[in-house]
Amino acid sequence: MTASDKFLNDAVEFQSRLTEGMKVLSGLGEIKVGTTSKDVIYESGSMALYRYRPLTEQQQNSPPILIVYALVNRPYIVDLHEKRSLVQGLLNRGQNVYLIDWGYPGPADRYLDLSHYIEDKIGQCVAETLRHANTSKLNLLGICQGGVMSLCYAALYPDQVDNLITMVTPVDFHTPENILAKWFRNIDVDLLVDTMGNVPGVMLNSIFLSLKPFKLGVEKYLDFIEIVDQKDKVENFMRMEKWIFDSPDQAGAMFRTFLKEFFHENRMVAGGLSIAGRSVDLKSIKSPILNLMASEDHLVPPSSSVALKYLTGSRDYSEKIYDTGHIGIYVSGKAGGDIPVRIADWLNERQSG
Repeated sequence: MTASDKFLNDAVEFQSRLTEGMKVLSGLGEIKVGTTSKDVIYESGSMALYRYRPLTEQQQNSPPILIVYALVNRPYIVDLHEKRSLVQGLLNRGQNVYLIDWGYPGPADRYLDLSHYIEDKIGQCVAETLRHANTSKLNLLGICQGGVMSLCYAALYPDQVDNLITMVTPVDFHTPENILAKWFRNIDVDLLVDTMGNVPGVMLNSIFLSLKPFKLGVEKYLDFIEIVDQKDKVENFMRMEKWIFDSPDQAGAMFRTFLKEFFHENRMVAGGLSIAGRSVDLKSIKSPILNLMASEDHLVPPSSSVALKYLTGSRDYSEKIYDTGHIGIYVSGKAGGDIPVRIADWLNERQSG
């Protein structure tokens, strides 16, 4: 076959794939996410607290695990699809799962600061979870920025937290590999918040994508052409696209405080962090800790997370680094299959009853 013949055959195959792909895309309909059955047990403003429906009667009375996700994206990444769901995996392993959905902050929320989110919002969700589960302690699973807030809450209220799990959670914001922290340290956050009020989610999302511009802005769409005629893979791709670009605005006061105290001043490590006038000392955390990280994480490098080992008062610390990225740790086949099992087994070994 000559080079021109090969080029012609490749062009015909490409056109055929595109034609079939257009048929697939036109027939997709609504892209559904967060499909695991759940009930709202508490609401406040745009925030909702979900309890996922147990699969067995025994599970109904199991110790609760409360998932605290980040504010900057929607939490349905942990329940993207029945085959790619941390929530479903935990349910399948007998866990009693609750989750905070922060919702979409509006203009009236611009003055809500870090203290409000931790003391009031997380505090109330913890109280409602404990009441609903009829217990005095829960297991806390904090993810990314939600992991930072969970660490603060566990330090302030150690008697309420039986076991603590952190996933891709930044702790030391000044490690050399922390590109996002270097970027944020150059932002005049006072000028930004004073000018805009709430910080647009679309602006933050563009920052996150710019950290890997080719991989996240070009390569994935070139790869998409290779699977555009395969319905299951196209649906998975579109679910991820929906999540990536579903970025809530950030309450201005919260964003200001978070950038200053963590990204700029690194107070989790350097000290001086306080919530509503109370000092936050990670040495107050005595509960067992499981710290899960991703080796290819471009937002929270493992070097930022491993510092947790030396900062808390826990004598039972475990960690695991998965060979994946910040998003892959939720949805990749290998990590997604192992993580719910690891969390459930780790919890079962440590339940205080």
